[in-house]
Amino acid sequence: MKGKISDLMQQAQQMQADMQKAQEELANAEIHGEAGAGLVTVVMTGRHDVKRVAIDDSVLGEDKEVLEDLLAAAVNDAVRKVEAHNRDKMSEVAAGLNLPAGFKMPF
Repeated sequence: MKGKISDLMQQAQQMQADMQKAQEELANAEIHGEAGAGLVTVVMTGRHDVKRVAIDDSVLGEDKEVLEDLLAAAVNDAVRKVEAHNRDKMSEVAAGLNLPAGFKMPF
């Protein structure tokens, strides 16, 4: 019985370490979003911080509303990609836990 508890504790500690590593990797990931076939691009971290915005010079001659729409679309694209990336990464970590189907982790 003692051996099983010890093994369970070691597994829990390893899982905690794996989870922390995965969260750090997510925070440092850089995800690219774009709009207008790449005329506007946004680089966002796994924490949804926007690190860079690039706007092609050809867009600068357009109306302000066009540029605003392209920027909003690029940010939204990056947000969707960050969410998908985070979900996939955390699914990898949780894969070895043998959780019941439909169980949602708190993140």
